[in-house]
Amino acid sequence: MDIFFEVHCDLPREGPGDNASTRKAYSLLKGLPPKPRILDIGCGPGMQTVELAKISGGTLVAVDTHLPFLEALRGSAAAEGVAEHIHIQQASMFDLQFPEHSFDLLWCEGAIYIIGFGEGLRTWRRLLNEDGAIAVTELSWIKANPPGEIVAYWKENYPGIRTIEENLQTALDAGYAEISHFILPDLSWWDHYYHPIEKRLAMLREKYKMDSAAQRDLDGHQEEIDMFRKHSEWYGYVFYVMKKK
Repeated sequence: MDIFFEVHCDLPREGPGDNASTRKAYSLLKGLPPKPRILDIGCGPGMQTVELAKISGGTLVAVDTHLPFLEALRGSAAAEGVAEHIHIQQASMFDLQFPEHSFDLLWCEGAIYIIGFGEGLRTWRRLLNEDGAIAVTELSWIKANPPGEIVAYWKENYPGIRTIEENLQTALDAGYAEISHFILPDLSWWDHYYHPIEKRLAMLREKYKMDSAAQRDLDGHQEEIDMFRKHSEWYGYVFYVMKKK
């Protein structure tokens, strides 16, 4: 985990995404109040949190377990002039201590996989108002019959990956309707995530050149990036935007 956080320290984002996709997902939401109360779950350093504060006019509660991510969000929120709209809490997505019906909108970019797509949708639903909505991104198969190499890779590294159709059915079964979705563009993976990681890997290769265990950890990060270069037509992050039934 120490190597993981060295790789991920001070990255713009902790997963694929970009502000244009955040805005697009928000634009798909209908019926929100003028100043919605939003919970950003697993917010990381909070690029999307700041963007939501700008476009929603509402109040956000941003939660993550890793304090340095929250401190990064605190700094960027102040720099962008939206600090008064964002309340930051160190908390786990497995134990969200908020009353039922506390929020108009739940948001989770690149983090629901930690608890599981279906589990997150089911357990977080109680936090939504009756007319509330949820928007999440989830790694998904986007094309049928992917090559065996990438199937095997994700079977080992994220066995929860499903097709878009399977995820849509999971959302329906979890109590959501009016579901919209779109695939994040490739730049969402590169601009604020994989390109910065590759630069960090090069630096850490030198730092840990005599540490074989650390080098294996770095190899794992590079393998993920290489797999995307080779097989990105078959899988991607999908934004799912849903209303509570």
